[in-house]
Amino acid sequence: MLYLISRTLVQGRRAGIISLLGINCGSLFHICMMGFGLSIVLFTIPFVFGLLKIFGAAYLLYLAYNTVKRKNVSFNTDSNPIVHSASGLFKMGFFSNLLNPKTALFYISFLPQFIKPEEGSVALQSLALGAIQITISFIIYSMIVISMEKLRNLLNQNTIWQQVQKWFMASVLVGLAIKLAFTKAH
Repeated sequence: MLYLISRTLVQGRRAGIISLLGINCGSLFHICMMGFGLSIVLFTIPFVFGLLKIFGAAYLLYLAYNTVKRKNVSFNTDSNPIVHSASGLFKMGFFSNLLNPKTALFYISFLPQFIKPEEGSVALQSLALGAIQITISFIIYSMIVISMEKLRNLLNQNTIWQQVQKWFMASVLVGLAIKLAFTKAH
């Protein structure tokens, strides 16, 4: 959610929605892994979990570094901001979720309690439940993105905020990287 808020504040609603689509595709990957029983590898082999954490935290730090090193980044549409392409936004959202073992942990701990093997394919039930969860989260997060667009318009009038917004985005990414780095497999 913090990633989507900061991305929307920096680049606007379109960027927030495209990032959200990438995040949801990362979730879909984890749902497929869980449905076919492959996510359990993350939590039964600590090396794999640790490797995913390291790559995920490194990726978030890479995004933070790229945010800070840019000059004249602003979310004021009149100031020619440096923006990411739609494919770049999608990839950032996708990889930030794909490389997050907490996403896999959520699906492994949450969805199985609603799956009934006697009622058919576990994989299909997992995909159906995952699709419902992704749809609901897309609706909720879209509302958050739209709300942040309104806040973005208010902040565009504040020149101090325009100067510090890249540090805000970088701080969010670093904070997420630190939190991810200290995640434990349960």
